[in-house]
Amino acid sequence: MAAPGMSKDEYKADKSKIAAEYNSAKAACASLAANAKDVCVAEAQGKQKVAKAELEARYKPGDKTSRAVKTANAQADYAVAKEKCDDKAGNDKKACVKEAKAAEARAKAPMPAAEKAAAPAGKKESAGDYVDDATITAKVKAAVLGDAALKSTEINVETYKGIVQLTGFVRSRADIDKAVQVAKAVKGVTSVKNDMIVKGQQ
Repeated sequence: MAAPGMSKDEYKADKSKIAAEYNSAKAACASLAANAKDVCVAEAQGKQKVAKAELEARYKPGDKTSRAVKTANAQADYAVAKEKCDDKAGNDKKACVKEAKAAEARAKAPMPAAEKAAAPAGKKESAGDYVDDATITAKVKAAVLGDAALKSTEINVETYKGIVQLTGFVRSRADIDKAVQVAKAVKGVTSVKNDMIVKGQQ
């Protein structure tokens, strides 16, 4: 079943748009060299995978597609972080790769039972009040990208029963605070979990 409000034509159009955005992003990497180019390509590929997974989650909402979004985000972050580690050497590089793997594992891990219990699973809501996780994720992403201060950041969004998890790399602590503030303002969000990392401090 397709998601309410999303036709097959809209799905196909969004899929074509994702492909076009990837080709454009990859083309922009051509002017770069060495590891900067590798990082750029990894970022483009990661964004494409995440966008595809999010499109599927909107088109066919369910646990399977929601998990696929979570996995795509984790793998994209890891691929980019691993490429960035190539700028380092020796023990610094080893530590960088180790942290990248740890971050990927944290992002893929199921939400702790305590947090699941805190989620409003038993809350009675009318059909008009309920907002599904895939919709919340899409709205938070749009809000983050629509904010002038955050549009150039690398923030990924996951949602579980209204609890939003933010991961990825930002430029400053102020960006983290702003992203949390923006996410909390989205309808349907019950709380925000911050797992973002300031670049250079990972």
